[in-house]
Amino acid sequence: MSKPPAKPPTSSFAAFLNALSWSRLRKDPDFDAGLNSSSAWTEALTTPEGGDEDPLLDAEQGRPARALFTFEGKPEFRELTAVQAGDRLDVLREEVGDGWSLVRHFGSDTKPEVGLLPQSYYTFTIDLAQAPELEVPLSHERARSGKEASSSSITPRGSPTRQLEGPTTPLVPQTTGEWFPSFRRSLLGGKQLNRFSSFVTSGAEEFVLQGADDKEPPSTPGHDRQSSVSSVIDDGGLSEADKHFVEAGPAWKPKVPPFRILVHSPSKRTSMLSGAYTMYSITSLFSLDVAEDDDSPPPSPMRITVYRRFSHFVVLHTALTRRLPGIALPPLPEKQYAGRFNDDFVEARRGDLERYIGRVVRHPVARYAEVLTFFLGCESEIEWRKQYPQYLSYPPAGPSFYAHVFHPAFNVDSDEAIESVDRFDAHTRAVGQGVQGLRNIYGKVRQANIEMSQAQRLMSYSLLSLITSKPLAQASMAGIPEEEEDINPKQKGHMNEDGAWCWREGCSECLKLTKAMQKTSETLQNVADIYDDHARRTQLATHEALKSVAHPSATYAGVLETHKSTLVRYHEATINGQENEEVAARCETVLNTTMAEFETYHDQKVEDFTALTTEYLDGEIALYEQILTRLKAARRTFKPPVYDTLAQDARQPSMYERELEHPRLAAMPLSQPCPHVFDSAPMRPVSVAIQEGVGILLGSPARASVFGKFWS
Repeated sequence: MSKPPAKPPTSSFAAFLNALSWSRLRKDPDFDAGLNSSSAWTEALTTPEGGDEDPLLDAEQGRPARALFTFEGKPEFRELTAVQAGDRLDVLREEVGDGWSLVRHFGSDTKPEVGLLPQSYYTFTIDLAQAPELEVPLSHERARSGKEASSSSITPRGSPTRQLEGPTTPLVPQTTGEWFPSFRRSLLGGKQLNRFSSFVTSGAEEFVLQGADDKEPPSTPGHDRQSSVSSVIDDGGLSEADKHFVEAGPAWKPKVPPFRILVHSPSKRTSMLSGAYTMYSITSLFSLDVAEDDDSPPPSPMRITVYRRFSHFVVLHTALTRRLPGIALPPLPEKQYAGRFNDDFVEARRGDLERYIGRVVRHPVARYAEVLTFFLGCESEIEWRKQYPQYLSYPPAGPSFYAHVFHPAFNVDSDEAIESVDRFDAHTRAVGQGVQGLRNIYGKVRQANIEMSQAQRLMSYSLLSLITSKPLAQASMAGIPEEEEDINPKQKGHMNEDGAWCWREGCSECLKLTKAMQKTSETLQNVADIYDDHARRTQLATHEALKSVAHPSATYAGVLETHKSTLVRYHEATINGQENEEVAARCETVLNTTMAEFETYHDQKVEDFTALTTEYLDGEIALYEQILTRLKAARRTFKPPVYDTLAQDARQPSMYERELEHPRLAAMPLSQPCPHVFDSAPMRPVSVAIQEGVGILLGSPARASVFGKFWS
């Protein structure tokens, strides 16, 4: 017999779980999380009644096959043991991943064994029956030993053919139907294979299959198809912050009115333990209720200010992620190790943290989370240091989060749930692509304003050079011919003694014209400054704000995955003849949660893009209003009575005349927004950024990176 092919190192499921468990155990000896192959894996192989096999697998018919090689598997990974070449097999599932099959083995024992076997270690007897020289008996006694038949009734693939005894009717393969759910029920207890799926890590899968964890205090109420918000059974003493309600829609029911958050006044501090760090002021603004018939001015909002550093935000985000696994939280800005005290970076980080905490408090569920209220309301530094480690020590909520969600009965239509998730997925992907394109274009718009600023400044210098007859340095770069002679303009007749642009002395008309044109030149310098400030400050804020709406697909990926996986379980639980009312009801709870998240995104998207568009328009309106005001003031100098008063005294030199020899035509690099966590392009390495910063100082013609100012 030929040499058996190399078998896979372990079964696809066993190898995955074993490697994961070992890597986690090396890092944390206390880590188990249900993935230890010696316990959780083997427990999933037995039935609740303590039997060794699933009755459905015992009764299921497979395709007849014969073992080609001897195989000694590992029983702890549910691999077949003591398989001899020629043994009779029934292949129940031909493909279960990575070259393995689910096979029933008829060995010497009275009871067949079901387990995993490499696909290359057996051959179907129906394949042999198709050969013209080969005839295979029709019937095979299940109680008969495979070893007895191996020498007389089977020929391995590729061996010389010979006539066999018995009937010549070929075997007909049997149809076993859809196989994956039954296989998952028998070997994995109904759980899916990907243990890193959001459906698994959020606790939704465990909740759907088994309900709430009895170990999670306090006790959680059950979920059935008759429960609703108006008729929820006893809540078991849950705190108000642990109960979440879904209204018809489905949509989250807000329990706390919205409020504003400001992150401001960053200051550098030093600790003996942690070294230097930046502290931010966090101010919560709560609007006070006013009677509708009260005509008095609205009262100032109530303010609560606390002081937090970036590591405190990490504590908040970690605790929220653990306690609210079913909602889509915004990503926390990445930690920065170099240049973190640079003024530009501190301001960018302040804006990122304000947008992060602002999106958290906008969520109708996260808004009243206990850890968030503690984060925003604890003004005592001693109390903060005492309490916040407890929030990090809380275990993940897991299935208890979904057990605490209450909703109207029959609040989800399965067809609508399928259609909505597909449309929501396509919509968020399209929004993400569109916003990424908008961010790129907006960067070019900002750069165009910088170029417009330089154009206005060059126009100002050119006017001033014209009326003073002083050459503009580097004028040839702008297409203006340079004068080789440097002679006093008054000696050449370009200007008179009053500084007027005229060869005649005492010419009042030219004096008024010269002063008015000088005023126009100075106004254009102001206009250039306005364009420059608008691109660097106002438009930078809008450019930064675009990050918060740039990656909706990545932000809601976990919710989408949970929704789709729950739909699969819901359909399995509602198949005719296999209905499971409890599982279906728990699926509806999870679907209410995910669809409420879809509705939350819809509401926030309207708010976000309304605010972004109006912010852009308001900024552009303010830009052109400032420019228009200054241009109108310059225009008034050409009209009486202002124009007539310009001839009363001699012209004074402009403050910009000294710049004609060294004009400000080389703009500093335009600061760009810090990258979003989900942006594909990471930050430049520190060494590259330092080199580019040095290049700026040395006058390198190479353009600096967008983070050059942060690192320099």
